Amino acid sequence: MLIFTTFFANFPTKASAVELGLEAEAAILIDAKSGKILYELNADQTLPPASMSKMMTEYLLLEAIHQKKVSWDQEVSISDYVYKISQNRSLSNVPLRKDIKYTVKELYESMAIYSANGSTIALAETIAGSETNFVKMMNDKAKELGMKDFKFVNSTGLNNKDLLGMHPKGTGETEENMMSARATATLAYHLINDYPEVLETASIPVKKFTKGIDGEGITMLNWNAMLPDIPGYLQQFAYQGVDGLKTGSTELAGYCFTGTAVRNGMRLISVVMRTKSQYARFEETKKLFDYGFSNFVEKELFPEGYQLKKQSTLKVTKGKEHEVEIAAKEPLTTVIKVNEEELYEPKLILDEKALSKDGTLVAPVKKGQKVGYLTYEYKGENNFGYLFDDGGLHETVDVVTQAKVEKANWFVLSMRAIGGFFVDIWSSVASGIKGLF
Repeated sequence: MLIFTTFFANFPTKASAVELGLEAEAAILIDAKSGKILYELNADQTLPPASMSKMMTEYLLLEAIHQKKVSWDQEVSISDYVYKISQNRSLSNVPLRKDIKYTVKELYESMAIYSANGSTIALAETIAGSETNFVKMMNDKAKELGMKDFKFVNSTGLNNKDLLGMHPKGTGETEENMMSARATATLAYHLINDYPEVLETASIPVKKFTKGIDGEGITMLNWNAMLPDIPGYLQQFAYQGVDGLKTGSTELAGYCFTGTAVRNGMRLISVVMRTKSQYARFEETKKLFDYGFSNFVEKELFPEGYQLKKQSTLKVTKGKEHEVEIAAKEPLTTVIKVNEEELYEPKLILDEKALSKDGTLVAPVKKGQKVGYLTYEYKGENNFGYLFDDGGLHETVDVVTQAKVEKANWFVLSMRAIGGFFVDIWSSVASGIKGLF
């Protein structure tokens, strides 16, 4: 009666990459809700992420804000190290002053919008006391988030040689942060899902930084040229639905970009690494977004109340009724390739802990009691899997009982036991007689 189906049927197999003509050394495209990978190219190759590293600084800052270890209006004094870095206008910076203090929010905005390196180091010092301590936090958090193929040596993503001999202790003078496209996408996935407010700042196309040198303001034009409201000549790269996330470039990294866009309720995250120019990274990202939004759709595979034909009920022991119906508590929705609904088969995974040894429920049973979950098995091709080893577990809905079953009284249970006793005797006698002939 009890059919226990294994979840391993849902585990993905790698597929050959769809040809998009990408001019990037590595790339990946994922569904931001589930972490499902829609496209990948050299996704595990470790490359310098440049200022895309600042997504980890953003993550740790937002985490500290939520934990009330740091506040937005907290004032920050500028150290000698931060001051010297911030004066280098060949790098992305707002020149900071030592004679005034800046709020955490001001520094954060200059980092998220303008990729200001001095501001980033100032935030690292505020959170951890020193950039050296902060780098340890970055690497520890990366492991906690399930990132693989990464190494952080500073908070900014610059090459250490640009830090004027003041790079974090224990790191090499010419070292640079390293991440794979998959690791970068993993970081972006957690940043957007854990702290979605990051997009409120990342999507600001232009803003004035008022505390410049001698009180002069600095216009911060967002380096993300794909923002729909980006002004001037950059409008040629604007893309509907883009609201983040982080650009990066160094001599070693080339030009890279982690982008995110939402259309019709479906949010995608893309990463392109080592493209040929400042604007090529947006052109290559456009190819990924065009592919994703044209070929994939968020679809309800199985509605609320869905029942498998061969397993719509479970037997109940010691109950007034002998069985109870079970069904999906919520609809199961996922991102699928257009017109591929027929390639998704339902899979019921029953919870052994909720059942007796013989695979039945034991009365009393509550209405809405969880007995397992519903997932799916994909029968198509080009299945790249998920960012995480247990990714498929995030695309499930609970399966619950549809009615309550009260426990039968002692008399009914006794009669059933007696009836079962005589049935067993009769079966034994019948089998013995049958064996004579």
